[in-house]
Amino acid sequence: MPLFTKPSGPDAEAAGRRALPRHIAVIMDGNGRWATRRGLPRTAGHAAGAETFRKIAFHCRDIGIEYFTIYAFSTENWKRSQEEVSGLMTLLGKYLRETVAIMEAERLRLCLMGDQSFLSPELRALADEGLEKSKHICGMQVNVCFNYGGRDEIVRAARRYAADYVAGLAGNLDEALFASYLDSAGIPDPELIIRTGGEQRVSNFLLWQCAYSEYYFTDTLWPDFTPAEVDRAIEALGRRERRFGGAK
Repeated sequence: MPLFTKPSGPDAEAAGRRALPRHIAVIMDGNGRWATRRGLPRTAGHAAGAETFRKIAFHCRDIGIEYFTIYAFSTENWKRSQEEVSGLMTLLGKYLRETVAIMEAERLRLCLMGDQSFLSPELRALADEGLEKSKHICGMQVNVCFNYGGRDEIVRAARRYAADYVAGLAGNLDEALFASYLDSAGIPDPELIIRTGGEQRVSNFLLWQCAYSEYYFTDTLWPDFTPAEVDRAIEALGRRERRFGGAK
């Protein structure tokens, strides 16, 4: 029997306590502290965190999550040391290559969110290959937020809309139309956002999309995060009453 279910019909409300969210997003915090506590360079923490990402992504796919979004590199992360930034770029290339190679067999679709103009021609080609393959795959979609910031995403979306409006390609703006210009166009908002590492803040992540998301904070550092804790976060979500601004 599956641990979680997707309730439907007259029993949906009663089943909601263990209902499965369609979309889980994660702020992967704690890689650097994990490495420092072990006397290792921060890059070793990011490598360990990348392995945790693989493990958690497969677990989310296996339990039936439709969309899994990770905050891999923010627009603010450029302030870190050149060594750390270089290591993160190397990891991106490594895992893009691996993802493109296995995505069909593992039933994973890929989406990159964020300003991708910085990518090297090689990484852009890999990303394009992954996006093209994703069109033909029926499975969980993994959204990788790289060089991403919530405010930056909103500004880029506003610029795209303004250009289309001036060109006569867009009508009067409303929430639905604006959402179609975001990096997340066509993706449902996350019901659950998990932040590891003990911090309790949004950190410029999915600012538009998190309007009614539920947050789950844990002290566990990302490299130590396990599938069992994903399950606990989902169970915690199921115990919450989500009213979306309505009265109780």
